[in-house]
Amino acid sequence: MKSLTRRAILHRGALAGLLALTPVPLLAQAEYPNKPIRVVVPFPAGGTTDMLARLLTQKMGESLGQSFVVENVGGAGGSLGAEQIARAAPDGYSLLFHNLTFSTTTSSLQYAGRSRHDIEKDFVPISVGAYVPMLLLAHPSVPAKDLKEFVAIAKTSKDPMFYGSTGPGSVMNFSGELLKRDAGIKLDHVPFKGAAPLVQELLSGRIQFGGDQLSTSLQHAKAGALRPLAVQSATRSSALPDVPTVREQGFAFLELQGWNGFFAPAGTPDAIVARLHKAIVAASQAPDVRAKMAMVGAEPGGSSQEEMRQMLREQVSKVKPVIEDLKLIVQ
Repeated sequence: MKSLTRRAILHRGALAGLLALTPVPLLAQAEYPNKPIRVVVPFPAGGTTDMLARLLTQKMGESLGQSFVVENVGGAGGSLGAEQIARAAPDGYSLLFHNLTFSTTTSSLQYAGRSRHDIEKDFVPISVGAYVPMLLLAHPSVPAKDLKEFVAIAKTSKDPMFYGSTGPGSVMNFSGELLKRDAGIKLDHVPFKGAAPLVQELLSGRIQFGGDQLSTSLQHAKAGALRPLAVQSATRSSALPDVPTVREQGFAFLELQGWNGFFAPAGTPDAIVARLHKAIVAASQAPDVRAKMAMVGAEPGGSSQEEMRQMLREQVSKVKPVIEDLKLIVQ
């Protein structure tokens, strides 16, 4: 009995020595996650990005065995929420769920000298959770069945048409001003604080043109209350297969892939990022999640880190010089 006790004591001593030599971050990674994970959505609750964040994190929580807490931190085109995560501890417990506006608003703030974060330096892209095309729309009072006809009408209009966006520096602001410049038409910008008021004003006819993520206005487009003119993705949307892309209509300069994806603060350990990536891919490909995404015109993500990183670089390199040329500044 004494021999067994001595052996046990020696074993515990050796284990204690091993733990003392093991770096604390490695121990934390091995236990990850051992508490709830905070996910910041940098927009008000109820929008497409918020809905997708909650849908995906609920499924991720099932596979990781921990709950996710989605927190809405709106303001400055999504930049206020992004800044919080840029400054958060890189331990895997603070994540960002952003969308395509990350490319336009960050570029706009950098141009204005007011950005306190850099997409490439301050964040680790984990994976795209869902792809949602950007949809350009018109009020039915405008007799145009597609974007090409809308531009032709705008060119002959005596007065400028009004277009709405979710704010200065947003994707639609970028697209509207780029369309004005490169198609040579007259448009006046009307900014709104979110997609909901933008759609309401478009439905009322007080503005004639606008756009946002397809899911924002899918039901109105299908019902005929709004007229879909074009999708800005490279391929047509399965939710609106009869709506042509901007490239098909001769406006390739407006092509931008819509996405919603997860980021971690720079410096987050590779092992934690890999675990999160695996959970995101599994969640986005789950049959029940795919079915719910399809209902709002979204398609499952699951990109690799490098694919997401490359997509971001390409988008920033495309929008940044245009934003500087057009002087689009987030208010």
